Amino acid sequence: MTNVTYEKLTQKYFKQVIKLANEVHGDGYLNDESIANWTARGTSNNVNCAYVALFKDSSDIAAEEKLIGFRITFSAEHWQADQWCSPDLWMAPKDKCCYFKCNTVDESYRGLGVGKKLLQLSIEAAKQQGAQAGVAHLWKQSPNNSAVAYFTHCGGKLIKSHPDKWNEESKQGYDCILCGHDCHCEAAEMIIYFND
Repeated sequence: MTNVTYEKLTQKYFKQVIKLANEVHGDGYLNDESIANWTARGTSNNVNCAYVALFKDSSDIAAEEKLIGFRITFSAEHWQADQWCSPDLWMAPKDKCCYFKCNTVDESYRGLGVGKKLLQLSIEAAKQQGAQAGVAHLWKQSPNNSAVAYFTHCGGKLIKSHPDKWNEESKQGYDCILCGHDCHCEAAEMIIYFND
């Protein structure tokens, strides 16, 4: 898309990212504290792995750029594998795996390659940090399982499925758009190898 530009995610975009995240994923998904924490966790060796996608209507000179997507990725050294991770199945060293925390695109701009471009930019930044692979948990209940389909199309390999991945967060204030405060959505643990 020629009217879309991509920038590093900085504090300048935090409010817009929070708004889009909560619209797409459900109220309480992101807040001021979590966006600052997540963005900081994506920076290592002065390289930031987080990006935003901005759209500007070229037919309207006065129009402001609209944030239409974002990708948050944690640097390999800034996240810990938990009970929802299977590092023994990754076939890559844990300390060389970044974590693809969140990829979100405004519904009106999906299917145009925005999510793929955000992922590609994030991978290039993670490689500069020394990562060899990236792990993610994809939302299997996304419309038509589009999250898993998109990640697979970008080279992702399925590792394992995890029912109830977001249940605890839903009990602590996250309002899943499908399940409310008792989320039973399933996560597909997936990995992308950067040197394939």
